[in-house]
Amino acid sequence: MHKHATNLVLGLACIVFALLVAFAWIPLDTDTWLVERSRGKYVVGDSLAPTLAAVFILLAGLMLLIERRSEETRPSLENLKFIAAMIALGAASILVMRWAGPAAVGLFQGDQEYRLLRDTAPWKYIGFALGGGLMVFSMIAFVEGKPSLRAGLIALLAVAGIIMLYDLPFDDVLLPPNGDV
Repeated sequence: MHKHATNLVLGLACIVFALLVAFAWIPLDTDTWLVERSRGKYVVGDSLAPTLAAVFILLAGLMLLIERRSEETRPSLENLKFIAAMIALGAASILVMRWAGPAAVGLFQGDQEYRLLRDTAPWKYIGFALGGGLMVFSMIAFVEGKPSLRAGLIALLAVAGIIMLYDLPFDDVLLPPNGDV
């Protein structure tokens, strides 16, 4: 199959799959909508995570449809190096995310256990902010070929935005990695 047809088929398949997930699977499989009001407070509904996943799959499908086409149809060594670098940067960032909070508690609150502080500020934000910020910053810097103040500001805004969207409105949400610690 030609690359243009491959992108078209894959893009359309992603769009159809996202629409099926959003309008068939989620309504049939979940009991609550995106956000629910329970006992006077807002809680995350069962359908929030799969709905966000469906939106991202839909966007990926749309991007495949409008992607700039090149004549090269097979992966090159440069493509594989790029993918390997992204995986390495992501893995390193996740390790920082996982261990930064417990390390900070060990340094500054030696008599306390991180598990007991993982839902209190500032401890609940340390791992997410450092690991998430590092992930966004390092990936932008890698793509641009150099670190920049712009990449740092984008990373800061991305992490702050996620905290404002997911942590601040909901009392029962733990940002990564706090639910696993």
